[in-house]
Amino acid sequence: MFSLFKTSLLIILFIVPFSAFSHSDVATLQGGFLSGFLHPIQGVDHVIAMVAVGLWGVFLGRPAIWMLPLVFPLVMAFGGVLGIVGVGIPHIEIGIALSGVVLGLAVVFAWKPPLWLAAVIVACFAIFHGHAHGTELPKATSALVFSVGFVVGTGLLHLCGIAFGELNRFSWGHWIVRAAGLLIALLGLWFLVPLLIAL
Repeated sequence: MFSLFKTSLLIILFIVPFSAFSHSDVATLQGGFLSGFLHPIQGVDHVIAMVAVGLWGVFLGRPAIWMLPLVFPLVMAFGGVLGIVGVGIPHIEIGIALSGVVLGLAVVFAWKPPLWLAAVIVACFAIFHGHAHGTELPKATSALVFSVGFVVGTGLLHLCGIAFGELNRFSWGHWIVRAAGLLIALLGLWFLVPLLIAL
């Protein structure tokens, strides 16, 4: 399992190069890699699900701790392609909100299903998130560059979840991580209920 130090170092290595972009020509970066990178980070409904994947991976242990954060962006990229080419998937926003609820509850209850089932659950939700990114692709950008950006942004969020999940190694941290799962589930429910009412 990653140590907290190593995970934090990885996060810093991801953040430092992108902080340099903030001083670059915004017109050049807009709609490109930076736009894709920021897209999942700027949406709370996306953030909570992606952090939850990292948290759940920590609870499941190896190999899930690295497999789930690998499955999610790969399948999400496929969902992004579906969105870019115009393949319709119904109730995308409901799927995104539901991912926060389900993944958050998986952390709350420290649910440990077989690895294949956990991967399938994560993959199913990843399609919704990816499709949303693909359909919101800025018209003036390269689909590939934008997609690489949102995959990297997603990976960073997974790393944040793993880093926080490392608290699970401590007796007191176990409950803090589960409380974070509860917060994620409640936020997912907050997004989900209005969508269900509007059906």
